[in-house]
Amino acid sequence: MEHTELLKKVRKIEIKSRGLSRNIFAGEYHSAFKGRGMAFSEVREYQYGDDIRNIDWNVTARYNRPFIKVFEEERELTVMLLIDMSGSRNFGTFSKYKKDVITEISAVLAFSAIQNNDKIGVIFFSDKIEKFIPPKKGKTHTLRIISELINFEPESKGTNVKLALEYLTNAIKKKCTAFIISDFIDDNKELQRALNVANNKHDVVGLQIYDEREVELPSIGLIKMKDAETGKYLWVDTSDGNVRGYYANWWKQHNQQLDNAFTKSGVDYTSINTREDYVKSLMTLFKKRIRR
Repeated sequence: MEHTELLKKVRKIEIKSRGLSRNIFAGEYHSAFKGRGMAFSEVREYQYGDDIRNIDWNVTARYNRPFIKVFEEERELTVMLLIDMSGSRNFGTFSKYKKDVITEISAVLAFSAIQNNDKIGVIFFSDKIEKFIPPKKGKTHTLRIISELINFEPESKGTNVKLALEYLTNAIKKKCTAFIISDFIDDNKELQRALNVANNKHDVVGLQIYDEREVELPSIGLIKMKDAETGKYLWVDTSDGNVRGYYANWWKQHNQQLDNAFTKSGVDYTSINTREDYVKSLMTLFKKRIRR
């Protein structure tokens, strides 16, 4: 992509994402994703109703009257985006490809992070780790991430979510909030175990991006299909009810397995259709976490 065209695309996504993160997500994001814990802030004189467990005995002894320690939430977070760059992200049958929705959601989360003074980093993955951008603060860093989202070309086309989670666990030592943004079309049977391990150390959130035509195959006769990850072609008779039934059943079973993996590992997640407004899905997820 030419430099001028890339800058225009980055600017367009920046304007939309900053508006959404500022006007819609700001409060919900802040409330839904907590900081690391409580940090010491100051010492003040004891007041009726204060928790006696917070009495600072050294200061109390020095002034011969009770003082307590005051704590406040450590708000600063490290946010990691684990972004699926596999071949299947190039699929789309309506106005947007899956990769377009992934890019927009990633940008919104990145701007939400920097507006809350959080660090933001990225792991691009396929069936290998394609690129790691260490977490940092600032608009310049976020624009670099958006630029990479638009322009980055992966070396591989397969999918291995487990590998990305393992890399996260090894690369990020302190607890972070990690969004896995993927279609999760991955045959790896050890996904639940990887989710368990990663979520024990970090706060993991899953965002499944899918297209309507992955759920149901339309009856449009004989068509030639290409597997975006293997490159193989296959002729499919979509007018055959058994074929459409098998297709729909595969999707149902796949999603049931994915739901079980997220539920059993305690990972919050939501599914986002490329044809629908992702804002509604994200807001529902954020509010669910706030109420919990």
